[in-house]
Amino acid sequence: MTQLLIEFKEQLLNKNMITMEKIISLSKRRGFVFPACEIYGGLANAYSYGPYGIELKNNIKKLWWEMFVHQREDVIGIDGPIILHPKLWEASGHTVGFNDAMVDCKKCKKRFRADHLINEFVKKDMEGNLEAMTEIFKKGEIKCPDCGAFDWTEVRNFNMMFKTRMNGIEGDIYLRPETAGAIFVEFKNIIDSMRVKLPFGIAQIGKAFRNEIIAGNFIFRTREFEQMEIEYFINPETKWEPLFKEWLKQQEKFTMALGAKKESLRFYEHPKEKLSHYSKKTVDIEYKFPFGFGELFGLAHRGDFDLSQHSKFSKTKLDYLDAKTNKRFIPHVLEPTFGVDRALLVSLLSAYNEEKTKDGDRIVMKFPKKLAPIKVAIFPLLRNKPNLVKKAKDIFNDLKKDFVCEFDDNGNIGKRYRRQDEIGTPYCITFDFDSLKNKDVTIRDRDTMKQERIKIKEIKDYLKDKLNEL
Repeated sequence: MTQLLIEFKEQLLNKNMITMEKIISLSKRRGFVFPACEIYGGLANAYSYGPYGIELKNNIKKLWWEMFVHQREDVIGIDGPIILHPKLWEASGHTVGFNDAMVDCKKCKKRFRADHLINEFVKKDMEGNLEAMTEIFKKGEIKCPDCGAFDWTEVRNFNMMFKTRMNGIEGDIYLRPETAGAIFVEFKNIIDSMRVKLPFGIAQIGKAFRNEIIAGNFIFRTREFEQMEIEYFINPETKWEPLFKEWLKQQEKFTMALGAKKESLRFYEHPKEKLSHYSKKTVDIEYKFPFGFGELFGLAHRGDFDLSQHSKFSKTKLDYLDAKTNKRFIPHVLEPTFGVDRALLVSLLSAYNEEKTKDGDRIVMKFPKKLAPIKVAIFPLLRNKPNLVKKAKDIFNDLKKDFVCEFDDNGNIGKRYRRQDEIGTPYCITFDFDSLKNKDVTIRDRDTMKQERIKIKEIKDYLKDKLNEL
């Protein structure tokens, strides 16, 4: 009896928990994220953002740009190309050093990250030593997650950059594995054209590509992803610790603006022995996903490594002249990085709520109003009453000039409310028979489900006030 009670409690707990399965199901059902190429059997870890997903994604990028570019006098933006000069990747070390240790199962021919399997099965944290990793696999302690075999190839390094070819250019060309390279190679142009003074930052949002082994978890890790990144240039003699601390605070503030709760976050500082050779300090902001804590955003002090390397390989001076001291030097760099796809996943997880109401259970996506894909939905009470439909359409056509709106006359009002709740629409407006004579409408709040009557002429001001609330 006790065991049955325990199992019942566990089932009840799991039913009310936010799981990746629930988020994936909602994302597909409501047009946020679809598995890519599904009609051809799908493509591993590739996704398309649906009509509401792209609105949410654009809102996240817009919020980031407003916070870190428009609202700051010390940051400006660029948009660099995805295909960059191959020498850039030589200078940055990606051509020879951007590798993952891989191992293949001889039986099922599946390929895996060797260090991940070692960490999972024998609880050892290993990096870089291929021979030592190969010896661990030879001991027969690690089984293939797919077929259960214990027969492995040697551990080998595989470069994670995607290769392509370009007409008129000999040799390999790569899709960029990160967005930072485009910023560093435009440093001189920014200095020459924009009259910037240290400290200042260059921001960019764009796609990056990494040909790595992916371990599920929806859009948490994909081969094609989008970054929001800043390179913040400082004088080497500047006391950088307060700036580093302030950037971490701003990254946390942005995370909260996505809807995340503070208790779902933690900071992980990389130990000195695991830092990149050029880094003075690196801290990750981690989020508690349903599958455990995972890196969300990062902040690193990169020293002068990047500008020095590109100066050396390009034979171009990438230094800065301090007008006050008349000294030239290569600036150091603080690098706050943000993943668009992971930010969107956090937004979905943070918004997801299951509630019991007097009308039954509902799923409601309580996005921050700035991020909600649709701001207001307009309904005629009945779709078979032309006078109601026409007046509701008139309101819709007027509001869509100022807000992202949706017109919905499909099904009864209760079903329409539930659909908009799952989309995350903050306000729903219903035009009914009383609206014809009183020139007012019912407006319903997503979070409280409270309804009130307001005059049609007051709708815009009402929505502007409400949608500007935090």
